[in-house]
Amino acid sequence: MLQQPGPATADRRGPKPLVIGHRGASAHRPEHTLLSYETAIALGADYIEPDLVSTRDHVLVARHENEISGTTDVARHPEFADRRTAKEIDGLSVTGWFTEDFTLAELKTLRAEERVPELRPGNTVFNGLARIPTFDEIIRLAQRHGVGVYPETKHPGYFDSIGLSLEEPLLETLARYGWRGRHDPVFIQSFETANLRELRERTRLPLIQLITATGAPYDWTVAGDPRTYDTMVTPEGLREVADYADGIGVDTRRIVPTGPDGLLLEPTTLVDDARRAGLKVHAWTVRNENSQLPVDFRLGDPAHPVFPRATGNVMGWLERLYGLGLDGVFADDPGMARAVRERVF
Repeated sequence: MLQQPGPATADRRGPKPLVIGHRGASAHRPEHTLLSYETAIALGADYIEPDLVSTRDHVLVARHENEISGTTDVARHPEFADRRTAKEIDGLSVTGWFTEDFTLAELKTLRAEERVPELRPGNTVFNGLARIPTFDEIIRLAQRHGVGVYPETKHPGYFDSIGLSLEEPLLETLARYGWRGRHDPVFIQSFETANLRELRERTRLPLIQLITATGAPYDWTVAGDPRTYDTMVTPEGLREVADYADGIGVDTRRIVPTGPDGLLLEPTTLVDDARRAGLKVHAWTVRNENSQLPVDFRLGDPAHPVFPRATGNVMGWLERLYGLGLDGVFADDPGMARAVRERVF
């Protein structure tokens, strides 16, 4: 069923929400590559988002996960065959190749590949054209084009446990390029809470607490804390988040939940509750493909074999979200998010 978009509610219109290029422009180029970030900037993103992990020599690089078999050609490098191993990452057993077992020089011999080729077959034509970028390279690109950066610390507790803490090199790198204050174009995000609290003591840069639709921060789980993200989105929980963060980055289902049939329900009070706690609200992730959109905004015949990866009514979904008063949206296609924003605002 197609839900027709309506105009944004008039009293919701204020400063234009940010367009955040999710891993760059991952609808158009393999994610977390300079190709992807350059495309996001060209399409009008205000911020580009790198997920940060560490190399063995403690250099921050952009990868969706520290396990890289799905995003690089590492499996086709016989010289690294003996690096394949199994590890426990945030309570899960993971087998593959891990950034922390490679020096930066070694990682630079690899080439990036599309992570979900079945969903984005067009991106595979760019396989092999880009290297893994460092955080330094991403900042230089951002500053050259006048956009901000929105880094995520991936598995911060895990990296801390192996002596490769992400927070120190993150702040040192940002400071080296002159970004260290509240009004600089930087947001630092994390699904965990402990490292955000640590960062709050060290920096004035804006911090964002990430919140999934289910589950709990892994540092709470390790500590035996029974609370979950459900606790965090209550008015009391949001006030606690406001003690150390400047905003929340939430799964869109926390804002507009879906029913058992996949259709959207009425919006929650989360945006208003967060605002009352003094928090910004950024939502993730708006994707173009039917399979990644709410049922209300899918287009075409579900029985057709290309239906899951065909573009749905993403503009209608964006207009619906903008109408709820968000401060920013993560989008795989920043051009689409920018076009709708300009129409709504």
